[in-house]
Amino acid sequence: MADDDYNDLDMGYEDEPPEPEIEEGAEEELDNTNNDDITGEPVEAEEKEDEEPVERARKTSKFMTKYERARILGTRALQISMNAPVMVELEGETDPLEIAMKELRERKIPFTIRRYLPDGSYEDWGVDELIVEDSWKRQVGGA
Repeated sequence: MADDDYNDLDMGYEDEPPEPEIEEGAEEELDNTNNDDITGEPVEAEEKEDEEPVERARKTSKFMTKYERARILGTRALQISMNAPVMVELEGETDPLEIAMKELRERKIPFTIRRYLPDGSYEDWGVDELIVEDSWKRQVGGA
């Protein structure tokens, strides 16, 4: 008896409208979009000048913080471990963190640090613009 009830259920498929048939002339209407009937001078829109960010005096320090350094090195090491292109010449380094440290030393990491200020604005610093203190070089055995 359960099978008989199943066949009587209305699944909603019978009430759907049939799909519209595509007429032969419809394709020609889509292809004819070149607007040959428009005459006259083309309307020139106002050209926006290339708006470059205004170099304002920066409020934050030009020194990279230890937190920014940790985030940059960790993120870059993760990228390198997932086969991102390396920006420096390798001299036998295989550890992604060592490669990231070498890239930071040579200022080749293509990242931008965004520092948010209390008023809601922010400053963008390129990694190559920031000064990295020498104290971390002792960890790697650098000069």
